[in-house]
Amino acid sequence: MILQVTIAVPILAAALLATAGRWLPRLVVDVAAVLAVAAVAALSALTLTRAPHHAQVSWLGGWGPATGVGIPLVADPFAAGLALVTALLTLAALLFSWRFFTEIQAIFHTLMLLFLAAMVAYVYTGDLFDAFVFFELMSVVAFALTGYRSEEPSTVHGALNFGIIQSIGAYLTLAGIALVYARTGRLGLATTGRQLAGSGAGGHGDALVTAAFVLICTGYLVKASAVPFHFWLADAHAVAPTPVCVLFSGIMVPLGVYGIARTYWATFAGLVPLRAIAVLGAAAALLGAVMCVLQHHIKRLLAYSTISHVGLLLVGVAAHGPDALAGTAYYLAGHAGVKGALFLAAGALLNRHETVDEHELRGRGRGMPVTGATFLLGALGLAGLPPSGLFAGHAVTEHAAEELGWWWFTPLAIVASALTAGAVLRVWLGVFRGTPAEEDPAHRGRPGVGGGHEDPETRPTLRNLPWTMLTPGLVLLIGALLVGLIPGGPVGTAAAMFTDRDGYAALVLDGRVPHPHAVPADPWTASGVAGFLATLLLAALVAGYALRRRASHSASDPASDRQGPLARTAAAAAARLHALHSGHIGDYAAWLTAGVAVLALLTARF
Repeated sequence: MILQVTIAVPILAAALLATAGRWLPRLVVDVAAVLAVAAVAALSALTLTRAPHHAQVSWLGGWGPATGVGIPLVADPFAAGLALVTALLTLAALLFSWRFFTEIQAIFHTLMLLFLAAMVAYVYTGDLFDAFVFFELMSVVAFALTGYRSEEPSTVHGALNFGIIQSIGAYLTLAGIALVYARTGRLGLATTGRQLAGSGAGGHGDALVTAAFVLICTGYLVKASAVPFHFWLADAHAVAPTPVCVLFSGIMVPLGVYGIARTYWATFAGLVPLRAIAVLGAAAALLGAVMCVLQHHIKRLLAYSTISHVGLLLVGVAAHGPDALAGTAYYLAGHAGVKGALFLAAGALLNRHETVDEHELRGRGRGMPVTGATFLLGALGLAGLPPSGLFAGHAVTEHAAEELGWWWFTPLAIVASALTAGAVLRVWLGVFRGTPAEEDPAHRGRPGVGGGHEDPETRPTLRNLPWTMLTPGLVLLIGALLVGLIPGGPVGTAAAMFTDRDGYAALVLDGRVPHPHAVPADPWTASGVAGFLATLLLAALVAGYALRRRASHSASDPASDRQGPLARTAAAAAARLHALHSGHIGDYAAWLTAGVAVLALLTARF
């Protein structure tokens, strides 16, 4: 019953607030929503403590596995841990929103609670079709949250891009599920996995199985913002309310990675290769990092940072083993905390100064020491500061990649982390340590600068930020920086359980908790520390170079117009990248179609 209650609590609270919220005082609405989310967090924590030793499986409607049509909710340690992270991020976002919005009605709390319920149900479901249902519920609610401030044209544009691209991906996922059902007559992950494993010739799937996997993964890759499915993300983050961005970058996008991993290991393990996912993940890591450096709209900058780091998560999943998955778990938890804290800090800047444009904010953050510390520690966290989750994730995944002969993973991770950390460090140096100045005319009108005046989401502008806007970000950041202290043994065991298809089937269908032999994942390695030092050095160079280049482009410097061939080539490449991210839905749909073809070709080839 605990799994059903975990999902039911936010739904019931949402229904109550949707019905009576307009007549309730604002404080009552806030408290009711926070208490509901806190209850979900407590239930998820309880489930996590029980998952390694007790079968946490519930069959909805009383239909058991013997009927062949039952719908299970399954909580292994990975699923329970992810549900806990989801609840904690939602709790931080709701606390932050107590004083954040100019006008807020209970509909916002209703949507946030439904969003939480959809994400938790998606994590726990053991059925392909129900995963699609909760996937779509998640997308519909996210669409409404993205367009919450619908009086602004840019908000409507970003929300429409989000909704259309997500819908196309969902339709393709449904087509893949239909192919699986046509082959097996089953929709349960465990039952379908057993049947496909028994029918696979020589351990390999046929063309229909490959096509089904590609189509199912397409929707999840859209959610995960892998290249070239990523175009919607920055547009949505730029216009969505800040508390919503916390959930988008912190957990909704990583849930796409979880969907791929769960579907593969429970159903398609050994039947299709995963190296195509590694190729798309590597492309996302590099492109997201480069685009992150090119941004000066802070929310867009953080969105492209998410694309880059989720690309590394995809590579970890594609590394095809419990060690790499253990590293991915560390990395996901650390990234969720760091990115949530950075978006909350960006929201504080928006409230105080009515803009999140890096140039306009230059030196204006000196009176915000807590927000400045959040940006500095966030930059170090993205660089892999020990003992953060990102540090542990890098080290553990690097070891697994070396065993596969993937020598390129380490330089990829260092470059991607250095560029994203360097961009955030540049923001800290310019906004919180720089000297206030007028907007640099050299940057006015350039693509990718973005920003300008934005309506604050609090009214009146708060001179002193309340604890509800400062504490959630600090708590998330501290948690992210301490994730790496979690012992490697439990994480390694959880990863081994997750990657054991027969064990998952035994848990779901027979009620037996698997106890696979697992070597503890050790994040404290010399190469891991060396990787952090190299990343930090490169990040400092990136930030320093960007600030020096900005100074050289001041209007008073006549040498600023004289660029060498290398600089002109870099500027042309940057302009081309910005042009690709045009904001036109037709372009994004075309890239999505091309991405499906590339994924199918790579999967068939490998």
